Amino acid sequence: MTARPLRLATYNVEWFNALFDDRGRMRADDKPSARYQVTRGEQLGALGIVFTALDADLVMVIEAPDTGSRRSTVTALERFARHFDLRARKALIGFPSETEQEIAVLYDPDRLSLYHDPLGAPVGKRGSTDAPRFDGTFRYDLDNDNIFETITFSKPPLELAVTSNGGTKLRLIGVHAKSKNPYGVSGREAKIRMSIENRRKQLAQCLWLRERVETHLIAGDSLIVMGDFNDGPGLDEFEKLFGHSGVEIVLGMTPDESLHLFDPHAKMTLQSRVALSPTSARFYLAPQKRFFEAMLDFIMVSPDLAAKQPDWRIWHPLDDPRIMRIPELREAILQASDHFPVTIDLPDVI
Repeated sequence: MTARPLRLATYNVEWFNALFDDRGRMRADDKPSARYQVTRGEQLGALGIVFTALDADLVMVIEAPDTGSRRSTVTALERFARHFDLRARKALIGFPSETEQEIAVLYDPDRLSLYHDPLGAPVGKRGSTDAPRFDGTFRYDLDNDNIFETITFSKPPLELAVTSNGGTKLRLIGVHAKSKNPYGVSGREAKIRMSIENRRKQLAQCLWLRERVETHLIAGDSLIVMGDFNDGPGLDEFEKLFGHSGVEIVLGMTPDESLHLFDPHAKMTLQSRVALSPTSARFYLAPQKRFFEAMLDFIMVSPDLAAKQPDWRIWHPLDDPRIMRIPELREAILQASDHFPVTIDLPDVI
């Protein structure tokens, strides 16, 4: 009998935090959610349908509910999972973020055991040039001019040590990289300056992440890097100023392919800058009165996992025929978030 593949998902849920009160109870009412013309009750119901359909062993939740003095990510997510009777019913976070959006994980404790296992030195604000722990400060010479900039993550990546119930060990890193959008500024020149500065920060975060990736690959770890990179090859006009996208940096550009990560959607995007390419997010642009789509969410794997020929899937409600045939699921994905889930089914992981 063939063993069931291990299904992992990454899912950015737009303003998940707004769907819970301070005690972690779901606000399943008719008040507006952060989704345009969608109530909180409708968004929660839609999310229940999507998470149930995913039926994942582990979901990396990007923009998970907040953790702070009055709120608990774990309480909110585990109540959500109980309400919808999800297999992935146990929650965990790493370092809390500076925002109301956390990186968290929901997983099935019957198939997986895991814990937060951050690597790197805990350097705090003084910083280090040696890829410190992700809640610290990274000092990096981005322009090769002997001027070291200080880089931090407002949402520190979540590093997990994972063991399957059969004893297979994996390393997972959940990512929500810096957005490049010029929020909070007006005027063309100010927006350009902010866009360039944000791209610099996003690239620096990806360089920091890449150093951690190489540490794992050199050690021979089975590694998965997953989440929202707010970036992709050819995504904006500022990429030519820096030569590469953050996604390319994390995947690896060294000639040594044993130090590369692999994601077929990233590969398609790299090869198809002016042709068809996959997308994982859909945003409405009011000035143009139309939707814009982008490939932002990735699941990158180490060479040993890529050799197992896993199955990647973007749960795009308008591009995936399997979803198009189920109107309830199609509409739920559109209501639930501005991002679509991305999954990977890993065979022979027991």
